[in-house]
Amino acid sequence: MTEPNIAIQARNVTLALGKASARVEILKGIDLDIAAGSSVALLGASGSGKSSLMGVLAGLERATSGDIRVAGADFGALDEDALALARRGRIGIVLQAFHLLPTMTALENVAVPLELAGADDAFARAAAELGAVGLGHRLHHYPAQLSGGEQQRVAIARAIAPRPAILFADEPTGNLDGATGQAILDLLFARRGATETTLLMITHDSALAARCDRVIEMRDGRLVADRAAA
Repeated sequence: MTEPNIAIQARNVTLALGKASARVEILKGIDLDIAAGSSVALLGASGSGKSSLMGVLAGLERATSGDIRVAGADFGALDEDALALARRGRIGIVLQAFHLLPTMTALENVAVPLELAGADDAFARAAAELGAVGLGHRLHHYPAQLSGGEQQRVAIARAIAPRPAILFADEPTGNLDGATGQAILDLLFARRGATETTLLMITHDSALAARCDRVIEMRDGRLVADRAAA
């Protein structure tokens, strides 16, 4: 059983693709504990396995073997339907691509997932969260009418509005220019702090990683360093 103060626990997690001579090992025996309420950067070059690790920890991909417990749920023991339910309310995800629905307004992009999850005040909560990320004046604009930075703000609002126990962010500023990316990072950390959400951020940028409490380095499918951020 996961300790109450541990948000994510992974033991001997592996991920392999293909069979026989075509088999490729992506993750090679990952052991990891992430404390609830902490911010952790997973740092590594492209191809190191960090996004694959995020995928299995977030329940988006099945590990080949090992034990994964996230916010009290044993992800390895759940079928696909149960896993989808377990992710709801536990996990929020912000990606490099914004993945907003183009036919929905900013308000609808945040509110509809809440509504589908059964929230009876979905639109009020969505409006409040969009206000918190500085988009209270853009509620009824469509993604095509928003800048890249504004679209990522909507994506952050959508991820945080359900108040997940854990927020995953995979290269969240990868599609943004430097100044906009810095503003989005400031916002991401501010909202994470305000909601006391555990943050696991995937990045190849050591300066960005240093903003977290803890930095874990990954290389060739393994964790190779683990330290408190300077």
